[in-house]
Amino acid sequence: MDYVKPEQVVNTMIQSGAAKAALGVKDALVRGFLGGSILAFATTLAYTAAAQTKLPLVGALVFPVGFVIIILLGLELVTGSFALIPLAVLEKKATLRSMLSNFFWVILGHLVGAVVYAGLFYAAVTNFGHIQDQSVIQTIIKTAETKTNGYAVLGFDGLAAVFAKAVLCNWMVTLGAVMAMTAQSTTGKILAMWLPILTFFAQGFEHAVVNMFVIPAGMLYGADVSFSGWWLWNQLPVLLGNFAGGVIFTGLLLYYTHSQKKKSSAAEPVTASVPSKVELVAAPAAHRR
Repeated sequence: MDYVKPEQVVNTMIQSGAAKAALGVKDALVRGFLGGSILAFATTLAYTAAAQTKLPLVGALVFPVGFVIIILLGLELVTGSFALIPLAVLEKKATLRSMLSNFFWVILGHLVGAVVYAGLFYAAVTNFGHIQDQSVIQTIIKTAETKTNGYAVLGFDGLAAVFAKAVLCNWMVTLGAVMAMTAQSTTGKILAMWLPILTFFAQGFEHAVVNMFVIPAGMLYGADVSFSGWWLWNQLPVLLGNFAGGVIFTGLLLYYTHSQKKKSSAAEPVTASVPSKVELVAAPAAHRR
């Protein structure tokens, strides 16, 4: 059978979280670099598809290719780890320190990978600045400004909105990482993880790693966005919202309802209260003596 039951999936989530927390700095950086750059590839692919077809949904349909590559190659995506490593910490298979260390180095790798891709992409599609009206470049600039200045003008409501969008985003993104564990075949994994990733991107929710590319890329290309505006009005609240959405709605809730430890613990009192056959036979004999 290709299908993996939810109880087994939760156990795999814990094991995967422990393995990620145990990664060395070099591997976390390299895998984070590749994860960030590959997701940036997928983002420009989605923008290109939307521009060519005039249908944003087409962009959302192709965007999951980046996520699929990252998962199948065992690379790092910090937003996916938000649902996995905390469970390993909860099960005492990883420490809080190792979790935070993984998050830090992987995020650093994401940032470097995204910025490197941003530079290469600009050189490729504009011939080193000789083509100024490239539609995808203009889309990135506009998106970067919307994701920062668009929230800034709303003040606190803007922060609340971006946080909520980040929670909803990573609820789906972490489900994508988990859904890949529900199948054993490569085809099954691809189909399973495609669904939630399409769902988040099509609705314009906020993903921290996508924004690590879009916003600094927009700044490089000429967007009216400051460094402080990037981090205050988007990157920090999105990271926090992604963490909350992943750890609560995917990690903890799936753990609570499907954990084998929880189910076995709940069954113990029932098993202990049922007398064995030996006890039933021995009881009358003891009574006769």
